[in-house]
Amino acid sequence: MAFVTTKDGTSIFYKDWGSGQPVVFSHGWPLNGDAWDPQAKLVADNGFRAVVHDRRGHGRSSQTWNGNDLDTYADDLAEVIEKLDLRDIILVGHSTGGGEVTRYIGRYGTGRVSKAVLLGAIPPLMLRTDGNPEGLPREVFDEIRQGVATDRSQFYEDLSASFYGANRPGSQVSQGTRDAFWLWSMQAGIKGAYDCVKAFSETDLTEDLKRFDVPTWIVHGSDDQIVPIVAAGEKSSKIVKDAQFTVYEGAPHGLSMVAPFKDTFDADLLSFIRS
Repeated sequence: MAFVTTKDGTSIFYKDWGSGQPVVFSHGWPLNGDAWDPQAKLVADNGFRAVVHDRRGHGRSSQTWNGNDLDTYADDLAEVIEKLDLRDIILVGHSTGGGEVTRYIGRYGTGRVSKAVLLGAIPPLMLRTDGNPEGLPREVFDEIRQGVATDRSQFYEDLSASFYGANRPGSQVSQGTRDAFWLWSMQAGIKGAYDCVKAFSETDLTEDLKRFDVPTWIVHGSDDQIVPIVAAGEKSSKIVKDAQFTVYEGAPHGLSMVAPFKDTFDADLLSFIRS
């Protein structure tokens, strides 16, 4: 197993598959890098180098008490990139991972980055405020915190339904996919998972998006029940200069993992990173 040790002594687990131009994946909450396995294999099979890490507090990385915020997540990503000396990178982030990618560019620029993909990503801001009326009310995030703090096992099992759209008529989501979601979620430390709710809901990434100066593909499902498209993908696509914005009609938050959307996303991802 491969790890990068950060400046504060945190061990960040990563996978490094294939060779060629690096595609660096950042996963969503409360999962880990395994959620990107199909796409990591896809790009490695097609002449790219796939690098996928587990965010601190998640998966096989250290379960730190502190540092469960987007600034530190971005700094950890930067350390992985720098210690592996990755350049000409294509950054791909899903959900909270999209926030991590966005804060990385906001803090470090695009000197090592050639393209970016934001899938069902949290920017610019998920929380409803006077200036962001399209966001979700604080009570939604308080309920998530309560679920994590009280009976996170049942909470994650229930959450998998809306995450993948399994609660919609005609859903093709398998029980195995939902079970994998539960397993990955339970591997996240309770403190990191709890703190991350504040990170993904209250961090305003508007100014970070304005620093994007590389080709950017923003993707969102129209039926995303976790990160509302009106507060996220639609707004981000108007902030990032010349962004390519794709809406998958009827697709859920976890569209890259479920039929019939996964195959379309995979083909579109390959097309974008090859372009």
